[in-house]
Amino acid sequence: MKIWFLGTGAGRPGKHRNVTGIALQLPDPSCHWWLFDAGEATQHQLLRTPLKLSKLEAVFVTHLHGDHLYGLPGLLSSRSFDGGITPLRLFGPPGLKHYVDTVFGISGTQLDYELHIHELTAPEGEIWDNGTVRIEAGALEHRIACYGYRVTEREQPGKLLVHKLEELGLTAGPLYGKLKQGQSVALEDGTLIRSEDVTGEAKPGRVVTILGDTKPCANVVKLAKGADLLVHEATFARGMEEKAHEFGHSTTAEAAEAAAAAGAKRLVMTHFSGRYGSEDLIRLEAEAAERFKPVTAAVDLMMLEVNRE
Repeated sequence: MKIWFLGTGAGRPGKHRNVTGIALQLPDPSCHWWLFDAGEATQHQLLRTPLKLSKLEAVFVTHLHGDHLYGLPGLLSSRSFDGGITPLRLFGPPGLKHYVDTVFGISGTQLDYELHIHELTAPEGEIWDNGTVRIEAGALEHRIACYGYRVTEREQPGKLLVHKLEELGLTAGPLYGKLKQGQSVALEDGTLIRSEDVTGEAKPGRVVTILGDTKPCANVVKLAKGADLLVHEATFARGMEEKAHEFGHSTTAEAAEAAAAAGAKRLVMTHFSGRYGSEDLIRLEAEAAERFKPVTAAVDLMMLEVNRE
């Protein structure tokens, strides 16, 4: 898995930060990727990455504030021009369908693919499984309806124990592949070989949690439980908790506390107020590091690998 930070600023674009957009490239062999939020100019930022709109499989909108949404109509339209013909799923809070239908209706936009819009009405739970990864949503505490998303990769089969297969008289070939995929196979003499008997311990799937805007709340910890990577907003510096909560946001220290409480393995902070310049990120990162490590203050177009342990 790879994750790109297409915009790391809050509220409006700045000289060095675009507004929110995060791309998650799914594990091989799917080659698909998902987008979380699409602030203004998100598709411009995508042009500076290797990601192709034709490979975009789903978009997840955390909430309907403009800095997370205004780039969506143009991006969906451009996908047709980039050869996107496969269906696209769009998830987000109630009102998302009305927004997209209104913009496309007024502008006369026609898409060359099916767009399936799913509005989230339940407070939490699994919302989709594409066979490789599944995604859950949970309500956060912001000024309007807002969600966080938890992406969980399926468990990976363990390594084939070749010496055991050789002892059973099985040579390399198609049956190896079936066993690797977790299937049982039968030999010509009727002997049944179970995958679990000839493979090592299965590898747990990776977990990535991407939150929308939020002040501290129980669902933050629930969505981030044991995550390999937690992406948490840190709109304000430590000591500005009162102001942060007034606007439904969190501070660097609160992002770190959430990561620690959830037992996350890595924290990336984003959604920084425009009051902070690029030179301030070192200080913001250091504030969080006093309570949780490893932590990174994201910058635009930063890409991270989410590796298996």
